[in-house]
Amino acid sequence: MLSSVLDRLSYRYPSVLVDGVLTHEPGVRMVAVKSVTVNEEFFQGHFPGTPLMPGVLLIESLAQVAMLLLADTLPGRGDRVALRGIDDVKFRKQVVPGDRLELDVRLGARRGPLVRAGAIATNNGQVVAEARLLLMVEPEVAAREVDVHPSAVIHPGAVIGKGTVVGPYAVIGPRVTLGSHCRIGASTVIDGWTDIGDHTEIFPLASIGLAPQDLKFKGEPTRLTIGTNNVFREFVTIHRGTAGGGGVTTIGDHNLFMAYSHVAHDCHVGNHTIFGNGATLGGHVTVDDWVTISAFSGVHQFCRIGKFAFIGGYTVVTRNALPYAKTVGNRARIYGLNSIGLERRGFSRELIGKLRRAYRHLIQHNTSRAIELIEGDPTLAAPEVAFLVEFIRHAGSRGVILRRPSRRADDETGGE
Repeated sequence: MLSSVLDRLSYRYPSVLVDGVLTHEPGVRMVAVKSVTVNEEFFQGHFPGTPLMPGVLLIESLAQVAMLLLADTLPGRGDRVALRGIDDVKFRKQVVPGDRLELDVRLGARRGPLVRAGAIATNNGQVVAEARLLLMVEPEVAAREVDVHPSAVIHPGAVIGKGTVVGPYAVIGPRVTLGSHCRIGASTVIDGWTDIGDHTEIFPLASIGLAPQDLKFKGEPTRLTIGTNNVFREFVTIHRGTAGGGGVTTIGDHNLFMAYSHVAHDCHVGNHTIFGNGATLGGHVTVDDWVTISAFSGVHQFCRIGKFAFIGGYTVVTRNALPYAKTVGNRARIYGLNSIGLERRGFSRELIGKLRRAYRHLIQHNTSRAIELIEGDPTLAAPEVAFLVEFIRHAGSRGVILRRPSRRADDETGGE
C-alpha cells in the first residue's frame, strides 16, 4: 500500500476517487484501486433503485490516477495537472456497489505542457472502461508575498507566510505564526502562541488558539501547534493547552474539521482525521491517525481514539475507543470492524479478515482470555493486530469500549 503517494492528489473527500496505490513506476505506470461502496454519494441519484457508477466518474477516477503519476515528474510542487481531452472512450461493463476497480494508467508522448496517457479500468480482470487521456501541466503561479484585506487587523508581531490570503475583518494576534499559502476567512480570530503550517485553510468565523475553557488556567504562556494542509470550516474552535496538561494542543496534517467542531485544551490530534459537524473533544483527548468522528459526537476528557476508528453520529465516548472499529451510541457501544473505512484506506481483504477474527474473540470472551487467544493464534499475526492488543493493554484507567449493542439497537442501526 503506497498511500503516501495520495498526498500529491489535489482532491479530498468526497471528490477523491482513488483509495490506494498498488503499483508505482515513477513517470511510467501506476495501478491504483477504487472500492465502490453502496454509500457513495453519486448512487443516490444514479439511479434510484438501480445504483450504477456514472461513466463520467469512471473517467474521472482514471484521470486522478494519471494526475498522481504525472505529479512525480513535475519540477515544482505547486504545479498542477488538468484534464484537457479524452479520446477513444469505451465503456465495456456496468460498475455497481461491491466492485473493486483496478485503475491502470501509463504515460505516453509528451509535447510541451501536454502529456498523453493510456488508461484502463478493470474489475476482477474484466475491462469496464478504457480511454486515451490528454493532460496539461499548469506551472505554479508566483505567489504574492501576502494578500491582506484592508479591514483585517494583524498585530505587527505576527508572522505571515508567503502567498497567504487574509480575509476581511480577520484578527491575528502578536504571537501567531502562519505558514505559506494559507487562506484565512472573514472574521476569523487567531490568537495566543499559535503556529499554523503551510496550505491550511480556515473558513469564516473560526476561533483558533484562544485561551482554554479551564478554570485552572491563569493566563500562562501555553501553545497550539497545527501542521500542514488542514481545513477548519465555519465556527470551528481550537484551544491552546494548559500548564497542568503539558502546555500544548497539537494537530497534525491533512485533517478536516467541519463546521462547529471543537478541540479543547491539551488534545493531540493525528493526521488524516475527519471531524463531523459539531464533533467535540474534551480536554486531554488523543486522536490517532485516520480517525473519523461523526457529527455531534462527544469524547470525554482523557480518552483516546485508536487509529482507523469510526465514531458514529451523536455518540458519547467515555472510554478509549478501539482502533479499526465502529463505535456508536449513547453510551457508546461497539458495532464491529470499520470494514468500509479500512477498504477505502487500502487494507487488504486478508488483513481485514484477521482484524475481524480478533474482534470476534474480544466480543465473545473476557478481555484477558481474548488477548490470550489472539496472541496464541499464528493466523492472526499482523502489526495491526499487535497494535490492537497493545492499545487495550495500555488503556489506563479509562479502559476500552467493548460493550456489544443489544439486538434491538443492532436492528435500528442496520448493521454493516
